[in-house]
Parts: sequence; structure tokens; C-alpha cells
Amino acid sequence: MTDTAPRPTLEAVAARAGVSRATVSRVVNGGDGVREPLVARVRKAVEELGYVPNQAARSLVTRRHDAVAVVVAEPETRVFADPFFALQLRGISKELTAHDNQLVLLLTEGRDDHARVARYLAGGHVDGALVFSLHLDDPLPGLIQRAGIPTVFGGRPGWSGDRRGVVYVDSDNRGGARDAVRHLAGLGRTRIAHITGALDQTSAVDRLDGYRDVMVDADPRLIAEGDFTPAGGEGAMRELLERCPDLDAVFAANDLTAAGALRVLREFGRRVPDDVAVVGFDDMLPVAEQTDPPLTTVRQDIEEMGRLMARLLLRAPDRRAAEQGVGAAPSSVVLPTTLVRRASA
Repeated sequence: MTDTAPRPTLEAVAARAGVSRATVSRVVNGGDGVREPLVARVRKAVEELGYVPNQAARSLVTRRHDAVAVVVAEPETRVFADPFFALQLRGISKELTAHDNQLVLLLTEGRDDHARVARYLAGGHVDGALVFSLHLDDPLPGLIQRAGIPTVFGGRPGWSGDRRGVVYVDSDNRGGARDAVRHLAGLGRTRIAHITGALDQTSAVDRLDGYRDVMVDADPRLIAEGDFTPAGGEGAMRELLERCPDLDAVFAANDLTAAGALRVLREFGRRVPDDVAVVGFDDMLPVAEQTDPPLTTVRQDIEEMGRLMARLLLRAPDRRAAEQGVGAAPSSVVLPTTLVRRASA
């Protein structure tokens, strides 16, 4: 065993720099009122001694924790299996890291987790929360609002109640869906089916509405409900082929759903795109480029959505500033989508 060397203290830094402890504290915590030559001496002493600020003590001074909670309203089996979440978390992580903030990941496996997450957020451990993949009956928005911390949501709000001050980042799901269906119609397809996502989420509802905007008189049997997973796509595709064997195109609510649908079409001997054209949504490259055939899909910039969520949260005025009327709340952002053409349609 070896003895652990004592951590350098503020007093040690002050002695090395030849300044007061209060001056070191102001420099380390980003305070004003210290002349630049003294700032340079303190920073040099910090580097020479390897001083690392005590985060707990620093938080008492700054009332900031340099940590952000990322709350995903899905079980861990879904989060770690779906590349959508990996891309969004990567964007969030990049932006937080660039601003020297830590990411604290919180997952909600079930209803029992909601109270735990709410207690954590209200406990003063983080400076704000990024929340996504909410479902319409999810109590998290209300719980987070009562926690009283700045929050940015991923996805258009769909819950009931007061939405004043709600900030979110989303993609143009309805417009992207319209582009997908118009593309299929432009190929001469007339029996265009739609496999929805989980309809307790606004993204799935918006994509269904986009489909209906184009297919105004569509046979209701051409719509089958999925859940944004490959298994959901497989089940819905079987249901559609049983009900409407003459369908000639499918717009799937996301790429994972489309991948499941492609497997079933191949199993039933349907050639893609000759017999049935298929379009997905997301353009997640690990999925869209590896399906057989490669998937035509609607691209949304998932990683950029994560970056923007973090950026908007970091711009939000802190609680003290808000109480004093200092700093304007950021506005919500809806990103455009684009159609990416590959071999499936």
C-alpha cells in the first residue's frame, strides 16, 4: 500500500501565487474583480500544484453543479438497442462536454421510477434536465415542472395542461411524412400502406397525419399500428399483407420498423422495390444502409437535435436570474427533414 498525497488546497495555491485565499477563490470560481496579472499568477499556481476545485464547495459559491440530467422515458433494453438514442445522446454529450458539463443519464423502466427521478431532479444535484421519448400519459412533465429546474424536451409536447414556457426540439415529422408518401405516389404506387409508430407519442401521430395529408381517401385497412421497433414492423407488415395483399408501397414510421417490414416482404416473396416500394424515417446509417435493399428514408438530424437540446438548456437563465427577470428563455426549434433515395423506393 502507498500513502495518498494530500490534495492541494486553496491556501497552498494562495501561498504559491502570493495572493489571498479570497482572490484564489474568485479566480477559480469565475468571479470578477481580479486584475489580470493576479489571475495569471493564480492560474500558474493552480497548474503547478495540480489543484482541482472541490465541486461541492464550488457549488455552494456558484449555485451551479455543471451537471445536466438526461431523462429518457424508456426502459434500458430499448435505449441501448435503438441507435436513435445513441445518436441523440452523442449529440447531447458533445455539446455538454464542450461546455465542461457532466451528463447524468436517468432511465424510467416503469411508473415506480418516476418518483425517483423527480426526487433526484428536485434535490439540487443538476442544473437542468433534457427529457425525450415521452408518452402522452407520462407524468414526468408535471413532476419535472414541480422540481423547478430548467428543462428542454425532445419532441413536440403532446400532454395536456399548461405548456407556457415549454421549450422543445423536434423535426418536421408531418412534412417529412408527406415527402415520403409523395415520393411513393410519384413512382406510380397507388396502394400505399403506412406502419405507424407508437401512437402515444407525438412523432408517430405527426407522421400518420402527414401520410393522411397525401392519402386523403386511403383505405383504412392500409394503416397498421407499430411501435418503432423491428418486431413491431414485422407484425404490422404481416397484418397488412393479410388485409391488403395488393398493396404496392409501404411508408414505415422509422427505419427499424422498415427493416422489420422488409424481412416479412422477403419471406412472402415480394420483391422490393419491384412489387412493393418501402420508405422509412430517420436515416440512421447503421440501419438504412445495411437493409436489403438499402433503404430510401426521410432524414432527420438526430445528433443535431441532441446538440440543440443541450445548447438551449445551457442558454436558459438560471433560477436566480429568472427571479430577477434577467435573461430571456430560449425558443423551441423544429428542424427540417430531407428525403434520401436509395434502392428500396
